[in-house]
Amino acid sequence: MGNAGKESPDRSRAVAPAAAKQDLSGIGTAFASPMLATLSSRAFNWSRSGIGPRLLAAVLLFSSLVTLTLTALQLYLDYDREVGMIETRLGEIGRSTTGSLGESLWSLDQNQLKLQLEGILRLPGLRAAEVREIADRPNPISVAVGERGRRSVVTRDYPLIYTVQGTARPIGVLHVEATLSDVYQQLLNRALVILASQAAKTFLVSLFIIYMFHILVTRHLVAIADFVSKYNLARPPPPLHLERRPPSDPDELDKVVDAFNAMCSNLGHAYDELREANANLDRDLKIRKRAEEDARASEQRFRDYAEIASDWFWETGPDHVFTYISERAGAFGTDHRAMIGKRRPDAAFDQNAELEKWRDHMAMLDRHEPFRKFEYRGRDAAGRPHYFSVNGQPVFGDDGRFMGYRGSATDITAQREAEERLRQSQKMDAIGQLTGGVAHDFNNVLTVITGTIEIIQEGLADKPELAAIAQLIDDAASRGAEITSQLLTFARRQPLEPREIDINALVAETAKLLRPTLGEHVEIVMHLDDDAWPAMADPSQLSSAIVNLAVNARDAMPDGGRLTLETANREFNGTDNDDGEAGAYVMIAVADTGHGIPAEIRERVFEPFFTTKGVGRGTGLGLSMVYGFAKQTGGTVTIESEEGRGTVMRLFLPRSAGDAAARTGPTPTPAPTRGHETILVVEDDPLVQGYVIAQLGSLGYRTLTASDGATALALVERGANFDLLFTDIIMPGGINGRELADAIQLRRPNVRVLYTSGYTDNAIVHGGQLDPGVALLRKPYRKADLSRKIREVLGGERSEKGATSAKMA
Repeated sequence: MGNAGKESPDRSRAVAPAAAKQDLSGIGTAFASPMLATLSSRAFNWSRSGIGPRLLAAVLLFSSLVTLTLTALQLYLDYDREVGMIETRLGEIGRSTTGSLGESLWSLDQNQLKLQLEGILRLPGLRAAEVREIADRPNPISVAVGERGRRSVVTRDYPLIYTVQGTARPIGVLHVEATLSDVYQQLLNRALVILASQAAKTFLVSLFIIYMFHILVTRHLVAIADFVSKYNLARPPPPLHLERRPPSDPDELDKVVDAFNAMCSNLGHAYDELREANANLDRDLKIRKRAEEDARASEQRFRDYAEIASDWFWETGPDHVFTYISERAGAFGTDHRAMIGKRRPDAAFDQNAELEKWRDHMAMLDRHEPFRKFEYRGRDAAGRPHYFSVNGQPVFGDDGRFMGYRGSATDITAQREAEERLRQSQKMDAIGQLTGGVAHDFNNVLTVITGTIEIIQEGLADKPELAAIAQLIDDAASRGAEITSQLLTFARRQPLEPREIDINALVAETAKLLRPTLGEHVEIVMHLDDDAWPAMADPSQLSSAIVNLAVNARDAMPDGGRLTLETANREFNGTDNDDGEAGAYVMIAVADTGHGIPAEIRERVFEPFFTTKGVGRGTGLGLSMVYGFAKQTGGTVTIESEEGRGTVMRLFLPRSAGDAAARTGPTPTPAPTRGHETILVVEDDPLVQGYVIAQLGSLGYRTLTASDGATALALVERGANFDLLFTDIIMPGGINGRELADAIQLRRPNVRVLYTSGYTDNAIVHGGQLDPGVALLRKPYRKADLSRKIREVLGGERSEKGATSAKMA
């Protein structure tokens, strides 16, 4: 039964009628095609022309649906009966033949089995029969007759059982198939007969219905429609009359005709009255239309100006209360509806802070004077502060009575913020110039102090009390060198050694150093992005920046807390970061759970020497050093803080173009190395010059000295021989160290050059980075630094760190 619904593969195809065969003449074929096309076109147009065809289509459709439903029901009942007969026949085969087939199979009589199966196959509807033996031996018996089908079949399997010594044993299976193809063919023929007879009957009945509907209804409806469509109020036609036999009693059509005639009569009277009223109304409408067009044009002109202007417009009454604010104010975050009914001071939050300004302004309004560019601070609908500039003009009535003010307003918040950023940038640049110059002179002094202390310490090795005093001086000098280094970093005058670094590795190593520094009461948590990009920065300066941020965070958590170090990738589109520079950056965030930074001092935290700590607890240079390092590296630093909730400092560094980060370990400081070469020392500071000559002499070098570039060039012109030019960068006389070195190397290409300075300016540093191939010894330096750098330059050894590997105090 599972396959009972499938169609037979050998189902007969429909045979073409005789009229379509090839014995038709060519003339008949030529006439048939145009005729059919013409009839089809006329039938299609007629079916769309009125109610009758649609009624005919509805009757045909409904009758067809009823016919199809009844036919389907009848066919289903016939199909169910025929299938039931086949299943009954298969059941009788299972009951009547399994015993004899079991005997024959037990006797292994294949001929008898085949005869019995052929007898089964002669029954009506049977298609195939098969007996299969169930045995453990090779090649069990299988006898089959007929052809198995794949579709439209009903199958049954009956077990063949043979009783041996009172025990029933299954010895095989009888498989029987019956076809449903004949059933389908009979059902198809029966369906065609039913549908053909019902279709003919339905079509004839429908034609009769449409004919009667046309005679009784539709032709009169067409006459009524024709009368209405041609009716002219100016020249009314005779009353409507239908050409038909009048019924004994008025029917629906008669009532429609009477109603139309009465309506036409009423329309004629109303038309005369309306024509007279229209003449009067037309004159009034022309006058009113002209006035409305003028008013609409004036209003639209004002709206256009109000919506395309960068300002918005307002009106107030004689009590200075807003009566109108243009919708343009919404573009700047101001809710113009909420302002209606309020006065301007109600929206300002600087009224109490600037009482005199507001008192003068309100007095001017009371005097009914015009005003321009009155500026005040207010808030938008979200509570954000804004700066506004307003202009106003008093309005007076025809009788001279004061009506209020009209004016415009401008949001100048962006302009004010830009001016504030410019002032802040100019202030920071001015401070940077000042601190850079101070650091330059201070480094010269520190160079002499640190070098002299080394000599004193060597001579006081056997005097512990004096050696301790000398150590205090040395520590103070180192502290001074650290302060000047921070000043130079803030001023962006510190030569950097940027290289590709692994940010995660550097943060992890710095965190190890922070644990003993911050103390056990501060928990350090790290969230490092596994896919963090490599950054291009100076690793030593970056480590110092992270330490400074961490120490500030610790000071903000006196009772302990959590310090979080985080790395992530960021891409800016030009408006996200403070400087507005688009590009890819690596972010290092240092977050604490401390007391936070008050809003009024948040913009000053990067200023040098600004600190909220007590006296002696800080120099105020830590965050300024971080700020200068970030800017010089090509990045930026931002603050996010809330009082009582903690602070997050985010350091953004430019992404490196490479794919892998290079890591270098710390370079050990070797012992001073002696030499025998001749060195030309060019130094304008006599104290530093004397110190350098003494140190070089103690290392075995011969020295020539000059206090400026002109004197040094004169020595070269006189033929002085030397192996190394050791020159300061910033010197008087119009020639700096870089220009002096270039001039000497034009005359003596083999001369090596070592620069020294406490403030490099832009002579050998560009873009915050030391020029390629340049060797620099930063002031202040010690004897070991001087010895190692000289041997590095004279020996031609250029370490991976290049010319900037000297120690910076």
